[in-house]
Amino acid sequence: DGLPAADAQAARALRRAEATRTPLARHRANGLAGLVDPDEAAAHARVLLAPLSEPQAETLRAWLSLHGSWDRTAAALGVHRNTVRQRIARCAVLLGRDLDDADVRMELWFALR
Repeated sequence: DGLPAADAQAARALRRAEATRTPLARHRANGLAGLVDPDEAAAHARVLLAPLSEPQAETLRAWLSLHGSWDRTAAALGVHRNTVRQRIARCAVLLGRDLDDADVRMELWFALR
């Protein structure tokens, strides 16, 4: 029963090995995060999130996890909703990214994880 899924996993591992020119690549069952080398992902996250202070990064993490809800993020962090708005606006400026773009939000969520 599992042969079609195993075949697809093997094909992805082969493509990854060919793309990275490595003799061996193993399937990782951690969803999309498993497709990226953990060290490479961590390095990318450090560079991407470097402009943010810890409170800004934590606010961004909470805001993204709560689907951009100002009120729920404020309640989760124990701050005023205007504080959340100011921090998120500052994050957008510091990162030079449009936080209304779903692709940007996905990349940031991945980096924050």
